[in-house]
Amino acid sequence: MKKIQVLGMGCAKCARLYAAAEAAAKELGIKYEMEKIDDITRITEMGVMMTPALAIDGEVKFSGRVPSPEELKKIISGTK
Repeated sequence: MKKIQVLGMGCAKCARLYAAAEAAAKELGIKYEMEKIDDITRITEMGVMMTPALAIDGEVKFSGRVPSPEELKKIISGTK
């Protein structure tokens, strides 16, 4: 099971990323768990300086933007 973590303080982009990541995971048909991290201490401990950010299984994949649905599916599935 993949752990999909969206890091952000609750801005509109953070909400968009959460919804897009969940939709991408559903489309991929994988087992996943979503987590919203809005604690600034945890966010900075993960090395994120710009939100929104996305982490898969604790590894930050990108920050500061909302990628396309196609890019999200690639990131979540682990393909290039």
